[in-house]
Amino acid sequence: MADMPTDFWGGWIAVITVVSLAALCWFVFSIYFAANGQDEGEAQVWDETLGEGSNPAPMWWFWLILSLMVFSVIYLILYPGLGSYSGVLKWSQGGRLDESFASYREQFGEVRQSIAKATLESLQEDPAIMASARRVFDRKCGICHGSDARGQASRFPDLMDEAWQWGGDVAQIEKTIRSGRQAVMVGWQAVLGDDGVKQLARYVRELGQGGQTKDDDPGKTSYQQFCVACHGVTGEGNIMLGAPSLVDDVWLYGDSAEDIEQTIALGRNGFMPAFNDRLDDTQVRMLLAWLTRIQ
Repeated sequence: MADMPTDFWGGWIAVITVVSLAALCWFVFSIYFAANGQDEGEAQVWDETLGEGSNPAPMWWFWLILSLMVFSVIYLILYPGLGSYSGVLKWSQGGRLDESFASYREQFGEVRQSIAKATLESLQEDPAIMASARRVFDRKCGICHGSDARGQASRFPDLMDEAWQWGGDVAQIEKTIRSGRQAVMVGWQAVLGDDGVKQLARYVRELGQGGQTKDDDPGKTSYQQFCVACHGVTGEGNIMLGAPSLVDDVWLYGDSAEDIEQTIALGRNGFMPAFNDRLDDTQVRMLLAWLTRIQ
């Protein structure tokens, strides 16, 4: 309530609060203390013993309601509650959060700075830091890459092998974490047709298995025409483009004929979100140490 967008809405809420509290006070006091000016007249009786009458509410109700109203008034004086009025104590959730962050930085700031500047080797030798890094991974990365970092759902890559689509050195992994990645594999169904897709998928599988193909193989011709620019002449891939190698034994989307055909026909658009605004330098450094240790 202390950070209203305009004075109008802050004043409006304050008026509603005060009027509501005053109306409640009037209502309660009128029940217990207002004189009854109506002539009750002759009391009505039904079924010989069932009579019309009025029993006032017990007085302990009054004292309970009165104490709650007094508490409400004191609260509204001390804390935010009347529109843009911040209260005598100037308390706010944002201020409390800032105090918590300040206390945390004062207590752990030097340690976190030392971690952010430490070598990966020294971090990897500290079991407590590696345990903390694992918890960061579980919270931020495990939902996609799996709790064991082995990837899952034929969509998210294994982080424990040596195949890194965008490069596996420390600088490239850090860039992946901080900036994210957007892979683009276009679909070739409209260009190749059904037969062309099957021929190219067969050639890619043979390429990955190290098989020999004829120079006039239609699949090889399609590969050289449409795929070589990204995946290279021999299928080794290009980490600058995020084009994976086709000659290793790692197939993110599956290595069956159907899977490869689907990839060629429809394309793939893998996405890795950026975590630069979600992780600080210390957390990124710990993740780098943990990821490069487990390879």
